[in-house]
Amino acid sequence: MINVAVKAARAAGSLINRAALDIESVRVSTKQVNDFVTEVDVACEKVIIETLLTAYPGHGIWAEESGTEHGAQDSEFVWIIDPLDGTTNFIHGLPVYCVSIALAVKGKIEQAVVYDPTRNDLFTATKGRGAYMNDRRLRVSKRIRLEECLISTGFPYRAGDNLPKYLQMLGDIMPRTAGVRRPGAAALDLAYVAAGFTDGFFEANLQPWDVAAGSLLITEAGGLIGNFSGDADFLETGECMAGAPRIYAQLAPILGKYSKFASAGEKAAVRQSLSLKRSAP
Repeated sequence: MINVAVKAARAAGSLINRAALDIESVRVSTKQVNDFVTEVDVACEKVIIETLLTAYPGHGIWAEESGTEHGAQDSEFVWIIDPLDGTTNFIHGLPVYCVSIALAVKGKIEQAVVYDPTRNDLFTATKGRGAYMNDRRLRVSKRIRLEECLISTGFPYRAGDNLPKYLQMLGDIMPRTAGVRRPGAAALDLAYVAAGFTDGFFEANLQPWDVAAGSLLITEAGGLIGNFSGDADFLETGECMAGAPRIYAQLAPILGKYSKFASAGEKAAVRQSLSLKRSAP
């Protein structure tokens, strides 16, 4: 199954690389404020779905642009697809984007591919068999002190994303680390944590196709992934926190109070802090 997913990801990557040669001619549409889709997203999703369903016609599909309209509707095997994660980067010519494909079996991620076409970096994982980058076995970072770590994140960019709350969260994290980065493609962010390039990751308001493949890369590389409270329930909650085990354990108490699953007291404390900052001269 992983070989078919790799074939699909590389086919999409070829389309992306060709389009990137003349980015000004790519047609762009707006799904909502600061949320874009291009003809390349649509073409890539089409070729991925065709490749997967040709090999596995009885499988289901859950894709960013077309939802669940393709494939079997009641299959225990569901491919979760983001044909171009980092579309905003792509349309600006910033070469930080990827193809993300995962296979869920009875709701559990068992196969994962994240492909960076600009660097020809291929990240793969099969449940129980490890994670790899270009056939090299991956392990998460060995750092154990948060102040030595590089953490990646994603900034809010939609109306209603509660920017003040995020800025407070960022303010809690930044002084405790060696640096915070915002590359702009969550699937690639997770792949980089799995590879040990960064030590941890957090972001809110994510979709399952943003994190499905990356989540298996993380766990197969020896890391942990969950919501801001540190619980394993993250795929459809919108919250994602990942890292090497000891770093994950240090991020959880910092980010936990910002989780939608935080206690009433923690939520009240965050609201009070935000209110005091807004009222300060």
